[in-house]
Amino acid sequence: MTGTLYGVGLGPGDPDLVTIKAARLIGAADVIAYHSARHGRSIARRIAEPHLRGDQIEEPLVYPVTTETVDHPGGYQGAIDEFYAEAAERLAAHLAAGRDVVLLAEGDPLFYGSYMHMHKRLAGRFRAEVVPGVTSVSAAAAALGQPLVERDEILTILPGTLPREVLAERLRATDSAAVMKLGRTFTTVREAFADAGKLGRARFVERATMDGQRTGALADIDPESVPYFSIAVLPGEVAASVPDDAEQRAEADDPAQVVSGDGRDGDYRHSQGQVTVVGTGPAGRDWLTPQVAAALAAADDLVGYGPYLDRVPPNPRQTRHASDNRVEAERAAHALDLATSGRNVAVVSAGDPGVFAMATAVLEVASEPKYLDVPVRVLPGLTAAQAVAAAVGAPLGHDYAMISLSDRLKPWETVVDRLVHAAQADLAIAIYNPRSKARPWQVGAARDVLLEHRAPETPVVLGRDVGGSGERLTITTLGELDPELVDMRTLVIIGSSTTRVVVRHGRSTVFTPRHYGA
Repeated sequence: MTGTLYGVGLGPGDPDLVTIKAARLIGAADVIAYHSARHGRSIARRIAEPHLRGDQIEEPLVYPVTTETVDHPGGYQGAIDEFYAEAAERLAAHLAAGRDVVLLAEGDPLFYGSYMHMHKRLAGRFRAEVVPGVTSVSAAAAALGQPLVERDEILTILPGTLPREVLAERLRATDSAAVMKLGRTFTTVREAFADAGKLGRARFVERATMDGQRTGALADIDPESVPYFSIAVLPGEVAASVPDDAEQRAEADDPAQVVSGDGRDGDYRHSQGQVTVVGTGPAGRDWLTPQVAAALAAADDLVGYGPYLDRVPPNPRQTRHASDNRVEAERAAHALDLATSGRNVAVVSAGDPGVFAMATAVLEVASEPKYLDVPVRVLPGLTAAQAVAAAVGAPLGHDYAMISLSDRLKPWETVVDRLVHAAQADLAIAIYNPRSKARPWQVGAARDVLLEHRAPETPVVLGRDVGGSGERLTITTLGELDPELVDMRTLVIIGSSTTRVVVRHGRSTVFTPRHYGA
């Protein structure tokens, strides 16, 4: 069994830009090979060093010449060709012995890289795999913070070793360009940009992503200071253009860029402020819909109860306004006031914002005359009832009711009346807000009310923090329901007369059949 040759791209210099796959292969290889000049220092090895094991065979491939003159019979090219042939045979010996060889390459292995010379000589004899890397062109664009091409513009990659007149001709014929291999070619390259009439737009990047990174206008760079690891960049005219205020306003007013009435299209940009009430689901990001994620990402301000805001990863661009859980109206008014000043505001609820949450509070305040012109949208979220039901099966598979035990916004007598009527109608019941420190007695009281209309063996599901780190599921009966197992983070599901508990594969499944007996 022979080994595999891996040409591994390391990116432009920053070790953090090494891909996960590259790091894995470097750490697993039997042999690590890399090119260097005669001084023996290898930039590629330095980039890869954090991923080396320390006990691997190293094969430095030291160039006999770089740019100096040689006395080889074949001249410079003859010396280089002979070196590549000898280096290939050194690596072939390891491959033939069954050792995997990783040949390190700055940037991308097949983009002006030395690896390609080994690939040509060895890929036909041994298995070879290339791991792409971030190119210096990409790194230069990132360093400049400048797109290189937009729409139909054409990008041309050129070596700085071309004659001045050829470079100028190619620069004239393209929209955007990146000129590699500077250093001693810099003066010729800059003159070619001037000949092409494009020097004014040209930029310079030195040691992109490395220590000592430098950027500037190509026309202003001292030729004596330019290293080999530098690049001349010509952004396309469209890519480099900046829309004026009128264009930006037109873009913001373009109907194609404004969210549609059903909330499924657009990119959440608005010419005026707006409030979007979102539901984040019962737990972490896995329960978040893409629609809500997009609205959260586009918001300028996030408004909500503190623990619910904590579920949204912080973004330094955004301002967060946390408040207590008992000030819904004040929170809604604050969000609407922000929107009147032109802000894009997301009001954050857990679960679904329309189920005992902030959607009603916001819409109620938004009905006041001073807020009637503020756009308000509601985006649904996965409810706690759905999450708990799914975790045990389908106890809400037939008709059911959702009832909150909280008597903060309605009298307890009303809660009892609704429990009685839901029980008499033989509905399964999802109970929200079952217990708090201020009202620990209500779960027991609700149980006693329901036992007047439901059999003691009626299945009951207690779901606490479903989807979160403290998830706990308890399946019990109405007669054995212990209020001490319930807290404010628990959702209680009371089954109907048809709800069943079946043990499958060692665990209990709860479901309410969709058919209903006579």
